[in-house]
Amino acid sequence: MSENFTVVQQIAIWSLPMLLAITGHEAAHAWAALRLGDKTAYRLGRVTLNPIKHIDPIGTIILPLAMVALQVGFIFGWAKPVPIDVRQFKQARRDMALTALAGPTANLLMAIFWLLIIKLAILLQPSFHQAEFLVHVGRAGIIVNVGLMVLNMLPILPLDGGRVLHGILPRNLADSFGQLEPFGLFILIGLLISGVLEKLLFPVMIAIYRSLVWLL
Repeated sequence: MSENFTVVQQIAIWSLPMLLAITGHEAAHAWAALRLGDKTAYRLGRVTLNPIKHIDPIGTIILPLAMVALQVGFIFGWAKPVPIDVRQFKQARRDMALTALAGPTANLLMAIFWLLIIKLAILLQPSFHQAEFLVHVGRAGIIVNVGLMVLNMLPILPLDGGRVLHGILPRNLADSFGQLEPFGLFILIGLLISGVLEKLLFPVMIAIYRSLVWLL
């Protein structure tokens, strides 16, 4: 995060990218499930980018804003989980994996979108007075989406990466791996507290971020 901004400015820069990243991620899950035959999320109005349908008060608003205000350096959040009925899928494990993969894919596309916003802002300088602000918002958008993408692709259930791994493992290994899901949240918290999560994610995030920025 930028060191020269006040807390209010930081919140102004990070709020929209964070909100879009989290809600877009969940909307992608809902859309993929619908395309693969499960209308559960669709009936609940979750196939939409309307954040009201996805917001979790703590995970989408309070926690991310608190992390921005405290300048902890690592920002994450979550929305209401998209309900999935695997019985509606033609091939349950494969389609569940594809549905899970849709979320991180959406984050990658949104990171590219923010990259284009930065490019546009640079082209508009200096005639457009808000160009510098757009550059900072775009940078935040890239960081948030890359972070959510990399975090969610960790091979830990119930994260998306865990769902994908469960879908491609042989049946016997998948069943054994699935038994670890009740402990997934505790594993993730343990990695976060120990500092291992940061060491795992940051090099990958930085590499992807630099690759995207290089495209400018």
